[in-house]
Amino acid sequence: QVQLVESGGGLVQPGGSLRLSCATSLSIFSIYTMAWYRQAPGKQRELVATITGNGSINYADSVKGRFTISRDNAKNTVYLQMNSLKPEDTAVYFCYGNRGPYVYWGQGTQVTVSS
Repeated sequence: QVQLVESGGGLVQPGGSLRLSCATSLSIFSIYTMAWYRQAPGKQRELVATITGNGSINYADSVKGRFTISRDNAKNTVYLQMNSLKPEDTAVYFCYGNRGPYVYWGQGTQVTVSS
């Protein structure tokens, strides 16, 4: 059974940093497009960042310059480094993996930015 397990969420003050990790059991992880989504209370799930198998990266405008997505294919893991966090970054963050018709989601990790 495929698993995507997020970790690294928590409570942080505005301006602080967190690093999210998503460890996966995906076979041939290196060819998957991986992404981070987030969902705030009462809002739709939104795309935060993507990284393809060949390393192409895209970010939502709201996080450009503050967040960095990366992957370690040897560890089957994708990361999201979040700096200069703002209260509006508060959400459940989900890991996502896609290869052709196959789509997998993690269970989510809560990030709360508050003083």
